[in-house]
Amino acid sequence: MLASVFSTFSLPNRLVKAKASKVISSAIGLSCVWSLSLGAVQAKQQSSYHPQQIGKFNQQLAKKVRQTLNHYSIPGGAYAIIKGDRIAAIETFGHIDKAKSQKVNYSTVFRLASVSKPFAATLTTMLAQEQKLSLNDPITKYVPHFRLKTAGKAEKIKLKHILSHTSGLMPNTYDNLLHEKWSMDKVIGRFDRLDPICEPEKCYGYQNIAYGFLQPAIEASQHKSYGELLGERVFKPLNMVNASVGIDVYRDNSNTAKPHILRKRINTGKKDKNGKTIRRYVWREVYVSPDYYKVAPAAGVNASITDLANWLIANLGHKPQVLSPALLAELTTPRIRTRKDLKRRHWRSHLKDAHYGYGWRIYKFDDYPIIYHSGWVEGFRADIGYSPALGIGFALLINAESNAINKISSDFWASAHRIAEPRQIASSSNQVLPTQPAKREGKVFANHF
Repeated sequence: MLASVFSTFSLPNRLVKAKASKVISSAIGLSCVWSLSLGAVQAKQQSSYHPQQIGKFNQQLAKKVRQTLNHYSIPGGAYAIIKGDRIAAIETFGHIDKAKSQKVNYSTVFRLASVSKPFAATLTTMLAQEQKLSLNDPITKYVPHFRLKTAGKAEKIKLKHILSHTSGLMPNTYDNLLHEKWSMDKVIGRFDRLDPICEPEKCYGYQNIAYGFLQPAIEASQHKSYGELLGERVFKPLNMVNASVGIDVYRDNSNTAKPHILRKRINTGKKDKNGKTIRRYVWREVYVSPDYYKVAPAAGVNASITDLANWLIANLGHKPQVLSPALLAELTTPRIRTRKDLKRRHWRSHLKDAHYGYGWRIYKFDDYPIIYHSGWVEGFRADIGYSPALGIGFALLINAESNAINKISSDFWASAHRIAEPRQIASSSNQVLPTQPAKREGKVFANHF
């Protein structure tokens, strides 16, 4: 079972009256990591910050999350709540591994899996706005050996289509080959056996290998590695001190969460208060797989919950010198409707509309939009989202392949209005998703998270 000890980080200082909680304040020298100098914007956010209100909300959430992780015997996890330009709370749970060798803390590094995609999209779009590349460039400009069965089809796929999963390729094309000991050149060589299932921009098909094609485009624009550029342009300026790209960095870090896969479910013969059978979940620790690290833009980022908290603050618009308003607007403009998302378990009763932008999903959740992504690789799950309308962000990381993360995230967003300002709630209820730049309803062929 998950250890009952968890820790709490919050700004400003507050006392959390919860069992085994620990108050960590900015007064211990961490304020330089968390605070942002935002002038008038900061002053406005500070005036609407209510630590008691958020403290009560967080106590209730932490209790629910701890109970859920205990129920599924998930070894460890962490979440962060952002309000405005502040980290409202960070909670950590359990341990980095099943052996309980080390507790998860707010610097523990997890794999982000597909939560890596917003980073790749941000860097690509940033370089495009600086005219160092063009989103209208055909992908063959950067991956010249990429060919499809019918001549001329590959040249129609542009960088913008890769960013929005509207390339027309079959969903998750050749993802199975990532598990083979093949070079990426050999994998790409297989594409000449395929034709698209639709024209670019006409259908949605989620990709990982094709998302990896962004890397040579990014590197050609600057003559630096993808990891170096992401570090220089995003990680360092946003003080994401634990963030990195690639398996080697992950392996060299002693404070990393270890991946766990479900070995079996055991029927205990007992029932809960609702009459449901109580099962015990048995997890097995596995080695970190290099498979999806081969496509770094798709799934190659490692980060701590603290890093994601700083990332959310920037995406909420409070680091305009790094992520400009124009950049954020372009990333979160809906490009293709993803109707299958509306059937997501735990989310479907709340979702009114769903699209994909550049590296982000854009949901109409109840009465307000949220910008969201999730990730899943062997032994890890990750969720991240923010609502500009509510001024709130949330990220969650666990070191086990459990769908419990879906319920935790959806429950958070269902109650997030409780910590938003009344004026924000009123204005968000009147908001609709932005109009797409072109009508791209099309067919939805897959919705893999």
